[in-house]
Amino acid sequence: MVKTTSKLTFDQYLEYDDGTDNRYELVDGELVQLPPESEPNSWRAMWLMYQLAQHINPRLIRIHDCELQVPGNPQNRYPDLVVITEEHLVQTEKRLTITLDMEPPQFVAEVVSPYRNQNDENYQRDYSDKVKQYQQRAIPEYWIIDSQGQLVTVLLLKDGSYQKQEFRGNQQIVSQTFCDLKLTALEVISA
Repeated sequence: MVKTTSKLTFDQYLEYDDGTDNRYELVDGELVQLPPESEPNSWRAMWLMYQLAQHINPRLIRIHDCELQVPGNPQNRYPDLVVITEEHLVQTEKRLTITLDMEPPQFVAEVVSPYRNQNDENYQRDYSDKVKQYQQRAIPEYWIIDSQGQLVTVLLLKDGSYQKQEFRGNQQIVSQTFCDLKLTALEVISA
């Protein structure tokens, strides 16, 4: 954790620059440095980016570098993969941060880091904490890619709440955002 002399607001955080390329989450006004991504998680996000790029403008697909302001703590997330809108391209020219006053991204995917059990912090972060934050942020579609659990969970926003669909093995994933996308759960988790 980076100690600051006083608690930061989100606006102050956006102005913060320590001269490094470190990524931080803002938790209760304190900066918490994020660890680097693991190679398997990074590859799965990149592989999904390649698949999506066959259907949409590749410039709209961001991996690991698009920051989202979200309600609650932490106040920001760096999803493994985000599909932004054309409007976001203009709004994020100075900083690739989608704030609460902007429209939400079209799509978010998270690759679950290894976990011991369902009470593990890595599991809870993607399956509980981020679900609540992304739902409140009104992100239309959120995928949880869990290679350890051999599962892709697709959460679709309907009337302000996520409806969950689970896909395993050779089941074809149904995406409301990318209707032409033809991927099985096994292809995604085995990438």
